[in-house]
Amino acid sequence: MHEDLKQDFEMAQVRHLLFKSKLRSALYGSGIAEAPIRDAQLCALGVWIRERALAAYAHLPESRELDKVHQQIHQEANRLLDLHQAGNVEQAIAGLASVQVYVDEITRLLRTMEQRLRTESPSLGR
Repeated sequence: MHEDLKQDFEMAQVRHLLFKSKLRSALYGSGIAEAPIRDAQLCALGVWIRERALAAYAHLPESRELDKVHQQIHQEANRLLDLHQAGNVEQAIAGLASVQVYVDEITRLLRTMEQRLRTESPSLGR
């Protein structure tokens, strides 16, 4: 039985936005756990990518692109967290703008994947 497509991709999007929120909180000194921010494999979206995008949706070229961009956003997050830890707090916070490019790309890829899957199997989208 197929999981409802809309719900599946909404869950991925929520996980994605949660990452951005956690990164922002960490850079503003909230003391939030950094491991899921630093490690793409521990991140909730990273788990979804492994379990869904690279499994059930592996036939879509966007699934591999999503994995790649997800790795890149974590590399940038690590750079910003390292700046923050080195005492360059203002520079790290200013770097959040660079993260937005990846945020937007991941959102676009998720939408594209969902749309392609709906086109392939319209009954899945219901």
